[in-house]
Amino acid sequence: MPAPRNATAAADAGAADAAVADAEGTGAEGAAAAVPGAGGAAGERARPGGRTARVRADVMAAVQAELAEHGYDGLTIDAVAARSGVHRTTVYRRWRTVDGLLIDLLAMGADDSWIPADTGTLEGDLVELNREIHASLTIHPSLTTAVIAASFRTTDAATALHDFWKDRYERSAIVITRAIDRGDIPAATDPHRVLLTATAPLFHQVALLRQDLSAADADRYARDAAEAAKAGILLKG
Repeated sequence: MPAPRNATAAADAGAADAAVADAEGTGAEGAAAAVPGAGGAAGERARPGGRTARVRADVMAAVQAELAEHGYDGLTIDAVAARSGVHRTTVYRRWRTVDGLLIDLLAMGADDSWIPADTGTLEGDLVELNREIHASLTIHPSLTTAVIAASFRTTDAATALHDFWKDRYERSAIVITRAIDRGDIPAATDPHRVLLTATAPLFHQVALLRQDLSAADADRYARDAAEAAKAGILLKG
């Protein structure tokens, strides 16, 4: 369940798709579709072609770096423009505010094609999921913890972060669906309860308690959740 740190990969993929659209002479509608959500805070429709996608990719990469290094209070349009190499006027015209930049960063993170690993077992899948979360929380500086902190400063960012995580948990539910299909856990198992049992301790310990969390601890929480699911503890209703 990669956190918003993977937004750059989504941006790069969008830029590549748009570049192909340019090369193939795709019309405006097709080119814009290659950059989902590129309207930014102002809700503008993306202009066709690869340049729009590349500008967004460069700006979002700068937002990630500035937010992770300096936090929400240190995130400014001037700093993003300087770091991205995109003119300040362009950044302001498209994203308007710092909140607009942050919201688009989260929207771009949801544009990617991420799916959880399939190891063949529920325990293995949850362990891999927790290892991704652990990496995103414990890297220094951590974009994930910076975005969580920023979400408490602005309602729009909080809504965008909620939507991002909702999407991630919905995608991750396939881990439990696969286990049910294999007959490893009861058919009435609640995917959301299993995922929260596995992942919530990581966010609680690192983001709220601000305590160190080892990779071994992250693995243990995943295994605990798998065992609880197998025992029929985490059912719907």
